[in-house]
Amino acid sequence: AGGVVLYAAGAAAPALMYNGIGLTTVRGSGTNGYVSRNLAHVSATRSANIKSSSKDGGMHGFERAPTPKRANAEILMHNHKREIEVKCLKLQESLEEKGAGEEEIEGRVSELRASLLAKLPKPE
Repeated sequence: AGGVVLYAAGAAAPALMYNGIGLTTVRGSGTNGYVSRNLAHVSATRSANIKSSSKDGGMHGFERAPTPKRANAEILMHNHKREIEVKCLKLQESLEEKGAGEEEIEGRVSELRASLLAKLPKPE
C-alpha cells in the first residue's frame, strides 16, 4: 500500500488536527500553537438581534449628524474681556516706551478700555 494506512476494524484513526485547528503539529506553522477565540466576530444571530432591537435598523444614530453644543456665554464673555485687557496692556507698554507720563497713560488706557467695553456684545 503506497502511502495508504489501513486500520483494524473498530480502531480509531489518529487525529489529523492539532488543538482542533487543522494542523498536525505546531512545528513550522509560525505560531506557538495557542488557540484563542476571535473576540471581534459578531455572529449572524447576534447581528440580527441587534438590528431588530434598534429603532434605526442597527445604525445606532450614525446617519444623523450630531447636534453641535452651544458655547458657554460666560466663557465667551470672559475671553472677550481678556482680549480687551491685552489691547489695553499693549497700549500701556507702547506709551511707556514713548516716555508718556503716568497720568496720561492711565487716562488713555481707561478711555480705550471704556470704548472697547461699550462695543462688547451684551450677554444673552
